[in-house]
Amino acid sequence: MSADKKSFEVKMNVPFFDLDPMQIVWHGNYLNYFEIARAALFEHYGVDLYSYYDREKIIFPIIRTSTKHIFPLKHRDEIICKATLVDANIKLVVDFEIRKTADNSVCARGRTEQVAVKTPEMETLFSIPQDIRNLLGY
Repeated sequence: MSADKKSFEVKMNVPFFDLDPMQIVWHGNYLNYFEIARAALFEHYGVDLYSYYDREKIIFPIIRTSTKHIFPLKHRDEIICKATLVDANIKLVVDFEIRKTADNSVCARGRTEQVAVKTPEMETLFSIPQDIRNLLGY
């Protein structure tokens, strides 16, 4: 495993359309914020999973998500979503932290796990391809 964990932060503002009837961010939208940060993390380190599929016919579906909601987000809150790569050997494991920029308070934490799947056979591979692992320092 990599000694130093790779992280990337994305700053954004909570849009009105992410709110639920209680005027806080609907719980499912936290996964959207995680996805934005995860995509930016991979892009920053040169990993393009979409192009990888075109080239190698391997997809990377998410097999597990978890979110701990700590403090609700509201319209126009400026937030930072930090994605940190935890593992890239057998599966891609990314931890997330969302905090408000105004006071640096942590609002949510989460994790996603992705595996490599060879198509069209839909065969789960039990390791992340070496070229991707190299780009991510594993």
